[in-house]
Amino acid sequence: MLVIHAVWLAGDEPALWAEDSALPVAASRRRTRSPRLHPGAASHDALVSALGPGAAEATAVTLDLLLPTRAGAPLDSPELVRDTVAEASRAAITLADWQAPALRFDADAAYVLLRALDDLGVTAGAGLRHLTAVAEFAADLVGRGRLLPAVHPEPYGGRALWCPLLTGADAQWARALALALPPAVRAAAPEREAGPLGAALLDTLVDAAARAALAGIDLAAEPLAGTATTGWLRALTGEQRTFTADAAEVTALAAGLAQWQRDAAGAAVRGCFRLVEPPEPPAEEPGWRVEFALQPADEPGVVVDAAEIWAGAGVPAALGDRVGDAQETLLAELGRASRLWPELDAALRTATPHRLELDTAGAHHFLRDGAPALHAAGFGVLLPGWWRRPASRLGTRVRATSRSAPGVVAAASAVGQAQLLDYRWELALGDETLSAEELAHLAELKSPLVRLRGQWVELDATRLAAGLRLLNQPGQMTVTELLRLALAESDDAQTLPVLEVSADGALGDLLAGRAEQHLTPRAAPPEFAGTLRPYQQRGLAWLSFLESLGLGGVLADDMGLGKTVQLLALLAGDPPGTGPTLLVCPMSLVGNWEREAARFAPTRRVHVHHGGERTRRRRFTDAVAAADLVLTTYSTAARDAKLLRGVDWHRVVVDEAQAIKNAATRQAEAVRTLPARHRIAVTGTPVENRLADLWSIMQFANPGLLGSAATFRKRYAEPVERHGDADAAQRLRRITGPFVLRRLKTDSSIITDLPAKLEMEVLCNLTAEQAALYRAIVDDMLAKIESSSGIERRGLVLATMTKLKQVCNHPAQLLRDGSALPGRSGKLARLEEILEEVLAAGERALLFTQYAEFGQLLRAHLSAHFGREVLYLHGGVGRRERDEMVARFQAGADGAYAPGPQLFVLSLKAAGTGLNLTAANHVVHVDRWWNPAVEDQATDRAFRIGQRRQVQVRKFVCAGTVEEKVAELISGKRELAAQVVGAGEQWLTELSTDRLRELFSLDAEAVSA
Repeated sequence: MLVIHAVWLAGDEPALWAEDSALPVAASRRRTRSPRLHPGAASHDALVSALGPGAAEATAVTLDLLLPTRAGAPLDSPELVRDTVAEASRAAITLADWQAPALRFDADAAYVLLRALDDLGVTAGAGLRHLTAVAEFAADLVGRGRLLPAVHPEPYGGRALWCPLLTGADAQWARALALALPPAVRAAAPEREAGPLGAALLDTLVDAAARAALAGIDLAAEPLAGTATTGWLRALTGEQRTFTADAAEVTALAAGLAQWQRDAAGAAVRGCFRLVEPPEPPAEEPGWRVEFALQPADEPGVVVDAAEIWAGAGVPAALGDRVGDAQETLLAELGRASRLWPELDAALRTATPHRLELDTAGAHHFLRDGAPALHAAGFGVLLPGWWRRPASRLGTRVRATSRSAPGVVAAASAVGQAQLLDYRWELALGDETLSAEELAHLAELKSPLVRLRGQWVELDATRLAAGLRLLNQPGQMTVTELLRLALAESDDAQTLPVLEVSADGALGDLLAGRAEQHLTPRAAPPEFAGTLRPYQQRGLAWLSFLESLGLGGVLADDMGLGKTVQLLALLAGDPPGTGPTLLVCPMSLVGNWEREAARFAPTRRVHVHHGGERTRRRRFTDAVAAADLVLTTYSTAARDAKLLRGVDWHRVVVDEAQAIKNAATRQAEAVRTLPARHRIAVTGTPVENRLADLWSIMQFANPGLLGSAATFRKRYAEPVERHGDADAAQRLRRITGPFVLRRLKTDSSIITDLPAKLEMEVLCNLTAEQAALYRAIVDDMLAKIESSSGIERRGLVLATMTKLKQVCNHPAQLLRDGSALPGRSGKLARLEEILEEVLAAGERALLFTQYAEFGQLLRAHLSAHFGREVLYLHGGVGRRERDEMVARFQAGADGAYAPGPQLFVLSLKAAGTGLNLTAANHVVHVDRWWNPAVEDQATDRAFRIGQRRQVQVRKFVCAGTVEEKVAELISGKRELAAQVVGAGEQWLTELSTDRLRELFSLDAEAVSA
């Protein structure tokens, strides 16, 4: 495999080089004055092959790189996967010069490549991932117009470029990116500091992004003779950035553009505009006015009125030394503002402009158009407090009355999405309901701003007419229509905003986001073979209530709170004739669901639909008709979408719903098209990386509630993710809150009696590749075992056990061929799913394996998969480095925030004792050691004095394999196991060949589709 790295060169150009896992890296004691060739660096041809067409514009070079080195050999990057674990050295890590073949790109080609990197499917190092993030930010800035043109004078002309305009949240994000610059990016220019280099990197990519957006456009279509402007405009697009012009003209142009940049970014003192409303009672004239002022940019609470500035000869004390001449600064700021708000021209004709008189229409125009434009340009804008409050706008309220008793969960047949509710419309001003006489008076005024009940109100005649029409509409609507009114947001200028939608009983609690707390807890049905905790009973009531309305929900409880049992309790309570439930889950969870259903809902009939022998056509229809729960995988659901759409499902459940977070994937599209009266998404991480994840999951649960993907991105994703818009985030919470139930295990009101350690066995399925290897090993080794005896036989049994356990881990561990890891192991797939939730929750995990080489594979894969550092401790690690790893991982264990590694891979033998790792509250035994005491000792690295959180221990077992059968044997005969298992796996060697055949054989249901 290749891991591709990015470095930034001194000429502000990027270059890419790569490590090749197939090339051995041997230590060398030979000292040389010049940098040696990196022994693991990929060739130019290998780079070109990996990058494909994206490398067409690159130049082959050889770079001098300053890289971490130990014992004369460059260290592998965390993302690199090697076949074997190199013997660890205790030598100190230093920095040394190495040479590596590389491809150098100009800015334009680099930008195109970075934007297309996801499609190439390459393994990227930390530096390349960082450059990709910066390129995405540059594209976003250009898309929002947050850039300005500039020019740099050169000996015979100038250089045209585009510069980012960074203010507010954009400036904070740019600083964060610069500070997060990985050291690997500076390997070719180590003398450059991270902050300035990060800023230069963003400048270069913004310029490239702007040119990509303006491709084919000539900004100088009409040349301006005798000036440098023509050359500059033409150089702002295309590849040629330099132009020839008179030096004096270029200097003057550069000064003007630099002033434009300063004006746009804001100076130490800025102009400020305050809208003052007329007094009450109003005089003969409306009396609206905009007062001018100056305001320190770093102290927005200080406002110096223009009248005070004109009255004095010097600088007001409040402005301090921020400005030289206050009057000149005020005039300059007013002149700059007049380009955005031309109405200011009238005031500028006076000798001492300090305010502008407005009529009501002018005041409304300032509120709607002038103020937002001035604020966006960096001016201070002070508006009356009522303007942004809902009470300043006329709106509607809906009062709905359901036909079921308040506070009681209705039966499934009592109400549904099409159920009619009685309702009445009200027109309101904030909390005040308006009478018919007041509405008629407002309609006669025909003014955009009117005073009503002592406060100013914005009034649109078209929307008022629409509101008056609503009062005469019939008084019934469906539950679906009510929810859309309550939760959706309309941009329709013809309708009044809905200020409030209220209902009685549990429906009202749902709209208010209080359903889970106020619904009567529902006891588990008699068919459920288990006990529900109080919070699980409330969750069951919430699911039942949503089902009674025909609405979907997202069960997003934290890991360990029992999402599975709540769903099985819901299933167990389905009355006869309800119809089948389809549950879609990752392949690794099919066995878990089948076994948990047999345990908690034993009366429910389960049919598993996956694998090459799954039922088709009529046989499938018959099987579904005879089942209460049908289990299938995401990949099967995509392949058999047409078949599954032919069933009238009562309920469709998607487990690990983050699998459909990408709405454009085939499997996400397939599950969204499945017909069902009730939909439930189950996930511990409803938002993993982007808000688009939530949209995709909600689009499955309640289609159309959040609008189209484009509307959602514009209304919520971009304002929240890019600009930290708290109002947009609050609106999104209000809309999704009624349909998302999330409880945390850290909430003492949810969990009061859970033990300090939760242990669970996680059953994983083999992939087809694993199953084929497993069968081949069993067939080959059993023949040899049967014809052997004594020590030879015992050795063959242990060798077979080792090979089978390696296959259960991953084929690459057995084959040692350096092949890629993703998509080939059921254990690895399940591990990724669990760790996604761990990382999303900001928690930490210990991952134990008894195989050092598999630990190395895990570390490299997880580091690349999650894009973060993963620690690895094995027997070859020296004491000092071991202590450093523990200290870094433990940072923040006392509850204080400390950025550091969240995942720690450990060799069971090397790290099973003697370590305090209480920063972790998750322990995963990726492969089992058959002596329970050894596993318990390893678990106690986290479950020990100093641990303040619940510890979740997961023990991975491949279903239907020797792992599960030995685990069952140990579980069923624990006293015997305590006697015979203490010696490790030696007891297995004494079993008969027939018993070994039974133990090693692979069950059919263990094989993936």
